[in-house]
Amino acid sequence: MATLGDIGLAAAINIISALIFLVAFAILRLQPFNDRVYFPKWYLKGLRHSPTRSGAFVAKFVNVDWRAYIRFLNWIPDALKMPEPELIDHAGLDSAVYLRIYLLGLKIFVPITLLAWAILVPVNWTNSTLTKSDFTYSNIDKLSISNVPLGSLRFWTHIVMAYAFSFWTCYVLKTEYAKVAAMRLQFVASEKRRPDQYTVLVRNVPPDADESVSECVEHFFLVNHQDHYLMHQGVYNANKLAKLVKEKKSKQNWLDYYQLKYSRDQSKRPTMKTGFLGCFGAKVDAIEHQIAEIERLTKEIAEEKRRVEKDPKSTMPASFVSFKSRWGAAVCAQTQQSRNPTLWLTEWAPEPRDVFWNNLAIPYVSLTIRKLIIAVAFFFLTFFFMIPIAFVQTLASLDGIRKKAPFLKVIIDEPFIKAFIQGFLPGIALKIFLIFLPTILMMMSKFEGWLSISALERKSASKYYIFTIVNVFLGNIIAGAAFEQLSTFLNQSANQIPKTIGVAVPMKASFFITYIMVDGWAGIAGEILRLKPLIFYHLKNFFLVKTEKDREEAMDPGSVGFNTGEPQIQLYFLLGLVYAVVTPFLLPFILVFFGLAYVVYRHQIINVYNQEYESAAAFWPDVHGRIIFALCFSQLSLLGLLGTKHATQSAPFLIALPVLTISFHLYCKGRYEPAFTKYPIQEARMRDTLEQAREPNLNLKGYLQNAYVHPVFKDDDEDEDEDFMMKLETDSVLVPTKRQSRMNTPVPSKVSAGSSPSLPESWIAELQP
Repeated sequence: MATLGDIGLAAAINIISALIFLVAFAILRLQPFNDRVYFPKWYLKGLRHSPTRSGAFVAKFVNVDWRAYIRFLNWIPDALKMPEPELIDHAGLDSAVYLRIYLLGLKIFVPITLLAWAILVPVNWTNSTLTKSDFTYSNIDKLSISNVPLGSLRFWTHIVMAYAFSFWTCYVLKTEYAKVAAMRLQFVASEKRRPDQYTVLVRNVPPDADESVSECVEHFFLVNHQDHYLMHQGVYNANKLAKLVKEKKSKQNWLDYYQLKYSRDQSKRPTMKTGFLGCFGAKVDAIEHQIAEIERLTKEIAEEKRRVEKDPKSTMPASFVSFKSRWGAAVCAQTQQSRNPTLWLTEWAPEPRDVFWNNLAIPYVSLTIRKLIIAVAFFFLTFFFMIPIAFVQTLASLDGIRKKAPFLKVIIDEPFIKAFIQGFLPGIALKIFLIFLPTILMMMSKFEGWLSISALERKSASKYYIFTIVNVFLGNIIAGAAFEQLSTFLNQSANQIPKTIGVAVPMKASFFITYIMVDGWAGIAGEILRLKPLIFYHLKNFFLVKTEKDREEAMDPGSVGFNTGEPQIQLYFLLGLVYAVVTPFLLPFILVFFGLAYVVYRHQIINVYNQEYESAAAFWPDVHGRIIFALCFSQLSLLGLLGTKHATQSAPFLIALPVLTISFHLYCKGRYEPAFTKYPIQEARMRDTLEQAREPNLNLKGYLQNAYVHPVFKDDDEDEDEDFMMKLETDSVLVPTKRQSRMNTPVPSKVSAGSSPSLPESWIAELQP
């Protein structure tokens, strides 16, 4: 059991580590040759130029201005200066709202911390329950609810504080939900035009024996949305083509590398091995081999493009359909298109940057099966991961180490070693175990078939959060072998589970304090140093870069990483809310995390991260829901804990609190969540009216023509690619219908300018009002 001395040593180690990272960053960012590493966003915007281009030779690489080193901490106030509206214009709404999660943590926990330390800590400390008992305890436990005698009337203080903390959390959540919803609607209604405002993704287009998918889509929308339909872009299975293009690009990069290497030393031609990872196989001339590989891939790409063009199986039963107005798109996206609800499924199209093109080729009928497979796989991944978690817990238990390895007793009983093992090692070990988890969860989400990068990150975040709750939180509270915890819960009655968790919660406060310091202090400080991008940039810059474009591609700005960042933040909300009443000593560590993370990520979003997409804060309902879950969990665990403290008179008053919290959540869900799932028709009409008044001659078709064309058809500049693009564009032009099963389209195609066959005039007269 970690003592205050152990926690103090861990705090010292992590504070020193964080300070080293921050000072190293403050100095490295001043050096001209690191400018692209620490300010890539400004280079991508074209608003910053390399300081290594001019000046003395030494000044191109090292900042020789001594005054800059005096002001080396200026990055902190600079990160806080940019107002939020300007931040939204600079980095997007997603990034700005992501920062509000850290602000939300500060708004919730600053008053809670002050109140808990002013009221609960004295109530807990001024008892002698642990002193008179035979239990092993530390000074941390004397500050917790564990030090209150059984059946004491002092438990009423904890119940009142639980209500106060819950009401304050709900008030802040409601205020933030309303604010973010208003920001989203304002952002969507802004003057900036985006292709996704006019476009709907249509899936499960029914097959027609006489017509292609493209013809079928155009006929359907000309009949059912004839006043608003503009054009459509077919969806093609270009996954193999994309792999070939990616492989060709990789070969081209290697060719550039070997040519640059040869140009620096022409005395010897570079060679390589053709086997696995360049370590096996025959040795060949590297330049000639890469040229031959590029020629081979060029031919395969041309053949694959011809196959995609001619093979009907390459055309998926889906399409991006664009409309003349936002109003038309909103009506189509939010209504049922056919009497069969499984056909002609419509949803808002993701922003073009947000589309995950690989999953567009997945048949719609297989999505349910894929999700079921992943659900089962995720279940086993979650519970089998408890094995390394249990091992981590043995590190925190010196008794366990003594039993497993008695020969280490002399070493681990040394005060410094003991403090290091109990105060630092468990947190860092758990952090290492979790490194590879995000990649695994993202692969699972991709297999499920989600169509946008934002959806992939949100679903991965949901899995990460569940995993964190089960393993990092519950797995450390009730440490055991793989299925031991599951078996324990299944064999208990439902009313015993809160008691089991409630009793275990105070005992693990010291472990979570060390975890917060490792992950939330040193980890956040390490994020701003960007050690990995720094090393890789200089390696690329030295070996591969020949032009300014190469240098720009060598930059790795990264992004917020919602799939990993948000679930990690939610763990801190859970820990703070659970321990606010039970062990208030943990709360200041939470506050340091939220404050430091807010400053660091604000700096990164302003200067570094280049967000891949813009979802207009579509993730906020998930943020709200997870904090509500954490709040309910804290209430139930406190109820279970009080049940073991013989507080039979006071504990029942907590039963109403989860009910009130869930009712509050349902209110917020009905009041604010529609702003994140639907687009008001009133807003759409208002935007269309303003746009028509300001730009009456807007060529919307030209604006949308290539917005949703697969990137592999856009990247290359070869003539054959241009011809293929023309083929894709003409696919949306309606050809004479071959259908015998139903009537032809009653009006000419707006896209093909009258090329569509029309009905006899007598039929048209009957169809027209």
